[in-house]
Amino acid sequence: MIKKVYVYVEGPSDKNAMKDLLRSLIEQKRQEGINIDFVYMKGKGNLLAKGPRRAVNTIFDEPDSIVVVMPDLYPKNTCFAHETFEEMKNGILRDFRSALQEKHIQYKDHLKRFRVFCFKYDLEALILASKKSLESYLGGRQIRVKWRIPVEDQNHDNPPKKIVERLFASYGKEYDDVKDAPNILSKSDYKDVANKCKQCFKPFIDFLINLPKND
Repeated sequence: MIKKVYVYVEGPSDKNAMKDLLRSLIEQKRQEGINIDFVYMKGKGNLLAKGPRRAVNTIFDEPDSIVVVMPDLYPKNTCFAHETFEEMKNGILRDFRSALQEKHIQYKDHLKRFRVFCFKYDLEALILASKKSLESYLGGRQIRVKWRIPVEDQNHDNPPKKIVERLFASYGKEYDDVKDAPNILSKSDYKDVANKCKQCFKPFIDFLINLPKND
């Protein structure tokens, strides 16, 4: 029986934005007996280097928990070689298994309580998917789309955050991810965002929705 889900993310902007975007889903799962907690780990390098080992300790100490590691895909090759989500996921799972083996833990059951998702290429993909909320936040003027659709089809040379930074600059503003990302996404519908980000974000949302409730 799962009662706790820890989601490890890179920074405070990810943590606060997810809490605001998913407020209704988090409350729904709380009523079903499952608490969802977002935990940030000060950057992608720190998350990839320490997240799997920390997850092993959490899963071992709390048998009613699941741990999710959810970094940005950008920048590539942080900690180990990867450019795609699958390459990054495989590297994280490899490190998780190694951490289990170091503790002489049978990892079959523990692997069932460890998940890897990502923001492709970073959290700001969700902002690009929230065009109406973004327009409202920037003053109500219609934004001309200058990014790839679907929004998760950007690349390492032009990740969503850089697009959002340029967009803010065109309005004479400086983008502050810690403040602006939660404020924009708090006005968005997570289901709509997930349907526009089907490659990597929607699987994470489906995972949370499908967690079995505790009777």
